[in-house]
Amino acid sequence: MISNADISETLSQRLSDSGLRSTPQREVVYSVLLKKRDHPTAEEVFARVKPEMPMISLATVYNCLETLVQCDLVRAVNFERGPTRYCPNLHPHAHFHDVETGATHDVDLPAGLLDQVKAILPEDFKASSVEIIFRGKESPKARGGEPSSI
Repeated sequence: MISNADISETLSQRLSDSGLRSTPQREVVYSVLLKKRDHPTAEEVFARVKPEMPMISLATVYNCLETLVQCDLVRAVNFERGPTRYCPNLHPHAHFHDVETGATHDVDLPAGLLDQVKAILPEDFKASSVEIIFRGKESPKARGGEPSSI
């Protein structure tokens, strides 16, 4: 488990590398994202931060999230017309978005898969990133429930 001191040090270093400083607001927003890795929206992050920092505004949370994305501490994940979600998992992975529940899950990818996908592009195209998003319904069995009888 990563300690709060390690989180703070990582955050401070990455922000410093970008010419920014760590603030209590940025620290609490980053900490909230690391505690529960469920791809929350800015509004969900705001609701989680509010008990720890009652005076924080939604605008400040948005600004903190934007800074964390710019400093490569968090990924912004977008699903069509839905609100942006935030993912602290920076390892190469895909996402599965359950269209029924709205839940988003990280999906580990086999080593080298993203390089293979990038290799499909014509020679004059160079991808700086690849996003793989699966959409569908998570089975009740995967959620820990009983399979439906259809």
